[in-house]
Amino acid sequence: MPDQFRIRTMSEADLKMALQWAEDEGWNPGLDDLEPFRALDPQGFFLAENEGEPVACISGVRYGENYGFIGFYICRPEYRGKGYGLRIWKHAMDYLGDRTVGLDGVVDQQDNYRKSGFQLAYRNIRQGGIAMTDTPMDARLSPLGQGIFTSIRDYDLAFTPDDRSAFLKEWCAPMCPTRKGFAFVEDSTVTGYGVIRQCGDGFKIGPLFADTPEAADVLFRALAGQAKGQTVYLDTPEPNKTALGLAEKYELCPVFETARMYKGPAPDLSIQRTYGVTTFELG
Repeated sequence: MPDQFRIRTMSEADLKMALQWAEDEGWNPGLDDLEPFRALDPQGFFLAENEGEPVACISGVRYGENYGFIGFYICRPEYRGKGYGLRIWKHAMDYLGDRTVGLDGVVDQQDNYRKSGFQLAYRNIRQGGIAMTDTPMDARLSPLGQGIFTSIRDYDLAFTPDDRSAFLKEWCAPMCPTRKGFAFVEDSTVTGYGVIRQCGDGFKIGPLFADTPEAADVLFRALAGQAKGQTVYLDTPEPNKTALGLAEKYELCPVFETARMYKGPAPDLSIQRTYGVTTFELG
């Protein structure tokens, strides 16, 4: 019989389905993640089908010419052990070509990723809890909006391997009802910013980037205050001990962790100013 297996680029409807798969896996995506994710690289989301049935998905998004990131790697439970996951993995890696590739993988899959040439860089720890904070009355806080976007885009370049303007325009869009962002501005200069988004379970803060612990603290309180007593999650890089201390200060506890791994030279990113990862799906 001819091979009924095929891999194709996801449509918008396919990505909506993949987000539901992620929800089923307990990954707790944001309620409005679809548009920003697609904006980063519309061709970088893939769906595997067998005999017309969706069986697996993955994203391999390109950041410019030199970097890519793997995420959304899911094989439906009833189709595991048949080789579909490996085939779509290879497809995504081929799409990314010779770029350095990053991923945030669950810890028990590290050995499998090593077999594909990935090396551990550090752990990211998801912290969660009910942070009883109010948005501070601080003149250095500025809601994210169109007028400040260029400064946010330029500031963001220290934390990502390449420009992601298309993603940021959606992620920081002031009109989205389920996301809210603030910048920390001193002497007319952005020295930090963060975004909080509503998820199926509570809210996730990401990114949270700041030049100083004070700026990170003020931004965290501004963002967590939007959750109004619901659970808040913050994905902290383990090497940033100040970020871990911030989570502890506001009574967030470790609930999950991933292994940040790279195939190829690890990018030079400002981990000590990274208090919260943007997303585990896109880096």
